[in-house]
Amino acid sequence: MLTKLKETYPALTQRNFRYFWFGQCISLIGTWMDTTGQQWLVYTLTKSALLLGLLGVAQFGPVMCLSLFAGVFIDRYPKKNILILTQICLMLIAFALAFFVLSGHVTYWHVFGLAILLGLVNTLDQPTRQSFMPDLVERKDLRSAIGLNSSVFNVARMVGPALAGILMAKYGAGPLFLLNGISFIPVIIAINLIRTEPHEYKRVPKKVLVEIHEGLKYVKHSVPLRSTVLCTLAVGTFVMNYNVIIPLYAGDVLKQGVGGYSFLLSCSGAGSLVGALMVASWAKGKPRLRLLFGSAFTVSTFLTLLYLVHFLPLAAVMLAIIGFSNILFMTTANSTMQFNSDTEFRGRVMSIYSFAFLGTTPIGNLFVGGISQKWGAGIGVLICGSISAVLIGLIIINTIIKNRTLQPGL
Repeated sequence: MLTKLKETYPALTQRNFRYFWFGQCISLIGTWMDTTGQQWLVYTLTKSALLLGLLGVAQFGPVMCLSLFAGVFIDRYPKKNILILTQICLMLIAFALAFFVLSGHVTYWHVFGLAILLGLVNTLDQPTRQSFMPDLVERKDLRSAIGLNSSVFNVARMVGPALAGILMAKYGAGPLFLLNGISFIPVIIAINLIRTEPHEYKRVPKKVLVEIHEGLKYVKHSVPLRSTVLCTLAVGTFVMNYNVIIPLYAGDVLKQGVGGYSFLLSCSGAGSLVGALMVASWAKGKPRLRLLFGSAFTVSTFLTLLYLVHFLPLAAVMLAIIGFSNILFMTTANSTMQFNSDTEFRGRVMSIYSFAFLGTTPIGNLFVGGISQKWGAGIGVLICGSISAVLIGLIIINTIIKNRTLQPGL
């Protein structure tokens, strides 16, 4: 059985990846508990879709403004050291939020201010974490590693909200943030245990804007990278608004409380887990653009169809399908960026990917928050899903027309 497991998920045979992966297993559960508690805390404090959307702007606005600069920094310095620094900062932010809530003096603006700090740290942490993956595994096992990393993310996405719902119902949101802070300790220890080959880092760097321009030019001239970034911009802006859409949809459309909200998040996470495990077992060969396009169009279409659903069990099934399609898209996009980038540019390439994936979230959050505030959450999911589906269709048509000679790669 162990041999079969190693054959199916070969990245687990590599020591450095195991340290990183097991650390994430603990930390990400805390992160999802924190995320669930923070969203519900803001919703109960304000009852405002717009303010909930504004919280997303605080969290992801720094990624939109600073991710390209972060990519230059990542290409210059050891990624392991950067990750240790970001994990410590994330731990302190979680403890600060726990203090405000447990002291009984929390306000929306406390949460908002800490969300800005969280966004600043994540601007550096996310692309560093992604570009660190090729240092942990051999190239042939990279897809397996990305899939397994996505699988633990989605196990946490199921377990975290479920635990959060139980704890919030009995103790409130405060303990969630405290436990999240504690959960960063294992991942800090795990990263310290990782031993990678030393890399040659830039000691006489060029000007930052010159290096940013070189990174953008590098992505522009690569068909797989360019297509992936365009699709990610569409999905990242109009589909990846779970932090706004699900609490509004659960409360306004399905008339559910915190239990129904956490249940929907867990169902979405279950679908994502199945998708991640499938991708992790498809460890051989390069990712294909056909899978990227198909999964992006599917998740956009099912988000549109969610407008028609007003029954909790059916909504749970729909969100599981959305989660499945979404993780196929995310892991395929991530793998495509990693496989088609050179080590010299990887930090900048993944920062561009982070900008496309997370940096446009403030726009999407304000968009869906504003629409939902005026016309309801149902109309919000309908419009966001429809726009994303149309954009993906246009990207597919444009790619086919301009790259007919590359059709075997599609």
